Amino acid sequence: MTESGRIILVTGGARSGKSALAERLVARYSRPWTYIATAEPRDDEMRERIHAHQYRRGDSWSCIEEPTDLCRALRGSDGKGVRLVDCLTLWLANCQGAADIRELVTTLRQQSCPVVLVTNELGQGIVPDNAMARAFRDQHGWMNQAVAEIAHEVWMAVSGQPLRLKPMRENIDEEI
Repeated sequence: MTESGRIILVTGGARSGKSALAERLVARYSRPWTYIATAEPRDDEMRERIHAHQYRRGDSWSCIEEPTDLCRALRGSDGKGVRLVDCLTLWLANCQGAADIRELVTTLRQQSCPVVLVTNELGQGIVPDNAMARAFRDQHGWMNQAVAEIAHEVWMAVSGQPLRLKPMRENIDEEI
C-alpha cells in the first residue's frame, strides 16, 4: 500500500490487542516503519510494558520517544514512511490537560505519509468519582471524536479481534 497521508485510528480497552492490531495495519505499508512512543518508563510496570512492546516489534522499527510534543514528532518524521503513535491516551495524560487537540488534528491533516494512532476507549465503565478524572475522561472522548472524524479508517480491538468502524466493511472476508 502506498497511499499518502492516510490517518488510521485504533481504539479499544486495556489489553484488548490495540497495539498488535495497529502493528498489523502498519505492516500493510512498505518500510521504513517508525514508532512514536508517548509512554514514559516511570515505574517497573511501565518499563515491562514498554519492553514487551519493543520485543514484539523487533528490530525492524525506528523509534521516536516523545511524551508531550507529539505534533513536533509527527512533523519531524513526515516524509519518512508510515508512523505508529502509541498512544494518544498517554500523550493526553502526559500533557496534564494542556494538550492542543486542534493542533493535533491540523498536524494530522498536513501529513504526507500514513499515521496509525492508538488510543484507549474510555468512558464505557463506571463514572469516575472525582472531578479531575471525569474531566480527563471527557477531554479524552472529545480527542477521540476529533481524530476519528478526520481518520480514513477507525478500528476497534475487542478481545484481540479487529472490528472496523470506519469505513464499514463491505466484504467481511477481507483481510486487514
